[in-house]
Amino acid sequence: MTLLKLENVVKRFSGLVAVNNVSLQLNEGEILGLIGPNGAGKTTLFHSICGYHTPTEGKISLNGESIHGLKPEYMCARGIARTFQIVQPFGNLTLLENVIVGAFNKVSTYKEAREIAMQQLEYMGMAHKAHDRMKDLTFAEQKKVEVARALATKPKILFLDEVMSGLNPTEVNEFIELIKDIRDSGVTIFFIEHLMSAVMTLSDRVVVMHLGEKIAEGAPEEVTKDPRVVEAYLGGEVVTHA
Repeated sequence: MTLLKLENVVKRFSGLVAVNNVSLQLNEGEILGLIGPNGAGKTTLFHSICGYHTPTEGKISLNGESIHGLKPEYMCARGIARTFQIVQPFGNLTLLENVIVGAFNKVSTYKEAREIAMQQLEYMGMAHKAHDRMKDLTFAEQKKVEVARALATKPKILFLDEVMSGLNPTEVNEFIELIKDIRDSGVTIFFIEHLMSAVMTLSDRVVVMHLGEKIAEGAPEEVTKDPRVVEAYLGGEVVTHA
């Protein structure tokens, strides 16, 4: 079943075309990877879907209903949550308070929000630090809490923007298993990542962008052998699945 559909989406900033005529679909229950060199338009595409930018042209629909141009809070209410390339915690608040902020998008009482927040922190293995301040955490721990805050909104789709960047190999492997588990819990995943080992391991399908355009789409093993992808992104080396 198609959950999210983009049709000929364009995003211009004055004379710059950051996203150019991109069409794709995200199916319920899958993990879709989005790759491409720096400046390819990946994060701008995420912004355009999630309400941080209004697309200049094209159509975006969720479950067959248009969400084109809606603000982020309305996207969240419809089941779209995201993390950011640069972690954006409320540094002086505790982990619990950070995740409660996300939970209040779905419930109206503090008791309910706190219960949801604690559930998500337990899910991330971070409940023992619930009353620590965010700014006292490691980088990897902050990323976990940001995912917990997104999951506290009870999303249908979770958008992850380079959630594994800056992590060591052990932390990367932990996040790979975490993302698989989130998908298995019923949340569809759309993620941007430069770490190709993670892309190959996680993705059911991969979309490749270059200079704002989609240049390839398909299974990871096929896409990474596409000559256009090799030339644009992979530095002339064909990536094989480990």
